[in-house]
Amino acid sequence: MRLLHVINSINPVGGGPIEGLRQLDIYLARRGVQARICCNDPPDADYVVNSGLDLVALGPSRLRYGFNTRIVRWLREHSHEYDVVIVHGIWQFHSLATWLALRGGRTPYFVFTHGMLDPWFKERYPLKHLKKSLYWAVGDYWVLRDARAVLFTAEDERLRARESFGLYQCREQIATFGTSPPPADRTGMRAAFTTAFPATSGRRNLLFLGRIHEKKGVDLLMHAFGSVAALDPSLHLIMAGPCDAPMRHQLEAIAHGAGVGNRVTWTGMLQGDLKWGAFEAAEAFCLPSHQENFGVAVAESLACAVPVLISNKVNIWREIEGDGAGMICEDTLEGAERVLRQWIGTPAVDRARMRERALACFEQRFQSSSFADRLLEVVGVPEAAMQPV
Repeated sequence: MRLLHVINSINPVGGGPIEGLRQLDIYLARRGVQARICCNDPPDADYVVNSGLDLVALGPSRLRYGFNTRIVRWLREHSHEYDVVIVHGIWQFHSLATWLALRGGRTPYFVFTHGMLDPWFKERYPLKHLKKSLYWAVGDYWVLRDARAVLFTAEDERLRARESFGLYQCREQIATFGTSPPPADRTGMRAAFTTAFPATSGRRNLLFLGRIHEKKGVDLLMHAFGSVAALDPSLHLIMAGPCDAPMRHQLEAIAHGAGVGNRVTWTGMLQGDLKWGAFEAAEAFCLPSHQENFGVAVAESLACAVPVLISNKVNIWREIEGDGAGMICEDTLEGAERVLRQWIGTPAVDRARMRERALACFEQRFQSSSFADRLLEVVGVPEAAMQPV
């Protein structure tokens, strides 16, 4: 089987599903699937040249929309070489390009929305939603309508997607998502991290890892940490991920105002052993997000047997709560503070049990191997078995 992923960018700084795809394709290859990635990135970009991925980079594109006629031409010329095309993300030209190139052809395409139809965006950014309504009417509605199926990572995401636009028609499937377990040298990775960031050594570290953005409730986390830090002088907060200057200034002001500026470590973006080392050094992973369709970092935390403290806006919260792999809160300041206090007050023996349940949750639900099997099952499902809306 030959499979083509179409994605706007593989740049890891922008977040998104690229790490999940990287791990997925390893397991697809073991099942005899030849997978390739088509993206809108410049072919000479460092993150493209050094990606180690089988990809075709057709950029640079124009405008924030990623307009690029080359991707339409390339897909028209090469789509017949693939059995299945999977589009990752909407609201940018690569999804419309796939529809333009493949409509009326024999190669089926599927669309992973990756949470981009969540109504939170409509509520938080009403003016942007008006612009998206135009994109929807002339582009993405048709992209989703004509897809063999639209894929969601969780039931919550599927149901919430129906709330964003009145005109909504597609065939829905739950395909989950996943990632790989950490490398074997877990002690060495932890040592590498604490050597790089010595302020975290010997501390009860709470970890945020991901793109530091208001959507992820990082201001709630910083306020909540400032409120509970006095409960235990060994508590420390690790903020790992890319962050623009205004957001960094805002969060640092909150920390200094609460008197905990020296108990927050900013690492910037982490990759490889340092990323896994951050999980190994952490006691719990924190994500009081306002919207998260899956959260690869959540699954990575579980893979390291690190319990997760997340909001009920992370769409896999039901699975995590049901498995006892973490604690759930509302995406409010009161919710974030309550869950941190609850974690801090949990006896060590109960935290140890939750670590075991966190690892079990990952192994049962969120491994890339399971995701690969489910994805192959979905793309092979007869059209009559889909769930029409």
